[in-house]
Amino acid sequence: MRTTITLEPDVEHLLKRTITDKKISLKRAVNDALRIGLSARNRRKEKPFRVKPHACGFKPGIDIYKLGQLADELEAEETLKKLLR
Repeated sequence: MRTTITLEPDVEHLLKRTITDKKISLKRAVNDALRIGLSARNRRKEKPFRVKPHACGFKPGIDIYKLGQLADELEAEETLKKLLR
């Protein structure tokens, strides 16, 4: 189909940059952009991801804000045991 369209300056700039960057024709750039834009309307919206909190059951004396430190200490203990064998 042949048609004439008037592009707004910002769209013209984006189109020219796409043509230059991808080294494609005006026809292909316009068709690709329209395909992407029009197919986006037809995509189903996915359910938003929701976090479901739950009780972790940490024992008293374990500071949940220092779990990284705890992991480092446990790893150091294991390494030391292996070295002393």
